[in-house]
Amino acid sequence: MPNRTRSTIWRPLTTAATAALLATFLAPTTAHPAPRESRPVHSYENAVREAVWVDTGLDADRDGRPDRVAVDIVRPREAAAQGRKVPVIMDASPYYSCCGRGNESQKKTYDANGDVVRMPLFYDNYFVPRGYAVVGVDLAGTNRSDGCVDVGGRSDILSAKAVVDWLNGRATAYTTRTGTTRAKATWTNGRTGMIGKSWDGTIANGVAATGVKGLKTIVPISAISSWYDYYFQQGAPLYDSGPDWLSDYVNSPDARATCAAVQQKLVDGAPRTGDWTPLWTERDYVKDARKVRASVFLVHGAQDLNVRMKHVGQWWDALARNGVERKIWLAQTGHVDPFDFRRAEWVKTLHRWFDHELLGYDNGIDREPMADIERAPDQWVTSPVWPPRGTAATTLRPAHGEQPGVGTLGLRKGRGTETFTDDPRSGETDWAARIDSATADKAGFVTGPLTRDLRLSGSSKVTVTATPTTATAHLSAVLVDLGPATIRDYAASGEGVTTLTDRDCWGASTTGDSACFLRTAADTTDVEHTVVSRGWADLGTHASAHQGGPLTPGKAYTITLDLAATDHVVPAGHRLALIVAGTDKDLIDPPSTRPTLTLDLSRTKARVPFVGGAAAFARATAGSPGASPTTGHLDGVSGPSQRAGRIPGGGR
Repeated sequence: MPNRTRSTIWRPLTTAATAALLATFLAPTTAHPAPRESRPVHSYENAVREAVWVDTGLDADRDGRPDRVAVDIVRPREAAAQGRKVPVIMDASPYYSCCGRGNESQKKTYDANGDVVRMPLFYDNYFVPRGYAVVGVDLAGTNRSDGCVDVGGRSDILSAKAVVDWLNGRATAYTTRTGTTRAKATWTNGRTGMIGKSWDGTIANGVAATGVKGLKTIVPISAISSWYDYYFQQGAPLYDSGPDWLSDYVNSPDARATCAAVQQKLVDGAPRTGDWTPLWTERDYVKDARKVRASVFLVHGAQDLNVRMKHVGQWWDALARNGVERKIWLAQTGHVDPFDFRRAEWVKTLHRWFDHELLGYDNGIDREPMADIERAPDQWVTSPVWPPRGTAATTLRPAHGEQPGVGTLGLRKGRGTETFTDDPRSGETDWAARIDSATADKAGFVTGPLTRDLRLSGSSKVTVTATPTTATAHLSAVLVDLGPATIRDYAASGEGVTTLTDRDCWGASTTGDSACFLRTAADTTDVEHTVVSRGWADLGTHASAHQGGPLTPGKAYTITLDLAATDHVVPAGHRLALIVAGTDKDLIDPPSTRPTLTLDLSRTKARVPFVGGAAAFARATAGSPGASPTTGHLDGVSGPSQRAGRIPGGGR
């Protein structure tokens, strides 16, 4: 089991290997206590910069030769000269030439010999002086690599896995793209940590799910855990295109000329019906969580409308079931790197994490709280474990209220029905803004003002029984915190951060690769409601989440919608709302018809994870007056500033 493996790694590395680590990473030769932090004792300017091409064993472009992927390496020269082996921090990406990485869209640059001059992001500037090698891998079909991009499939994952194998002596690499001179990774001990945001972090998830030896930790940031859930949720389409569009977007010019067959497989294997196919099975890493040997430090924006929070909940839970060592940061942002929302603390924490996982330093990070959660802009709290102990799903029931069209939400089962008509022109921000008014496009249910704070932590489920008037229907369910707050403006173009004009520096610089980056700050807005969690489904998938079918108008169907994971405190004085509606504008695509749906309230419920369970909900709502409808419009964020991008992380 992975947890047994982990327990045999950490402690021995801080005991039996202490002498070797001291000799490797501390300049003086006199006795020292066990190290707790790697120091910048190596020259970045004089670092070894080289490129190799690793044989993946695949021939996706069908040219009769095994595909080779380009691997750019920056590593400390002093360690190499003394024969000391170093661990590796690896970022495998499709974006190094097409779109760039980070807030400043940095791309790789090269010298006349083809060796990397600028490696995007701060990892090499900061960690190479501290005794790490940093490796940037061009995924198959991108930049200087052979092969084809297949959007999270075998080519993507195995091209990156092959590099981990090479670093551990199990694969072959060459000094050029087409030559026969072999290159060996004699300079590394093979201990590898993968990191990356969005697609890059997704590759880290996928490689970890192969169980490859030598991969000791991954740090997936805003990453996908199952590609089906990037394009659909329970049959409801989240974007108006499929993986073939994304593959074409990042493929190199060479790949575009030779990868037509792969493109066609993506078209054929991902029909816009939303049905699950073998293509999605291949790209589902959650099912293989039992194979994960690496520890996982997961970072995500709770309001990420690109790679949505569903990817966090299902991956985190699967890792937990399999005993994987985990750590998590949850921010109020959208699709944003922690370097841009909590920079100093991020660099410090990532440094300690890699020191612990790759160097074996007993710095205590494994004994610290598992979760860091942003409660308000730049205000963070911790949890010893996540979700917290004592969290339990509580069944909440919608019911009629005193005012027509404005229902209540509580522990008692309701009766009767509520009706709404799908209106693709409105979405969750519109529904929440009019929660205290009867509108034709939603069914809303609200608690009274809470008398105590109430914390939600984890993933919710909403079960509805609905009767449609047409043969197609989409459903949305959202949980909303009704009350004033200052939050990060996740729907704005910066998704909760704004870029400033001055810079700060994180590591060493060269003429071609600066360690100084534009600073950022929280972009905030004052609101009167906050969407806490969301979920969508095609009602046609009522019998199977993997396959849909036409509906019979006038017939009742029961379906359970999975809502995204969250961690949110609804403060005393605020209200908690459940909204059920049709198309969520700009977040799912509408069905071919505009159905009216009738909800059976006696067969509709929400299962919400509260810290303290049903007792906590009962205490928070005890003695509370009714929903206390107000007049007017409850302001929230303005809604996504653009259609949530079909590109998971390109250019940011």
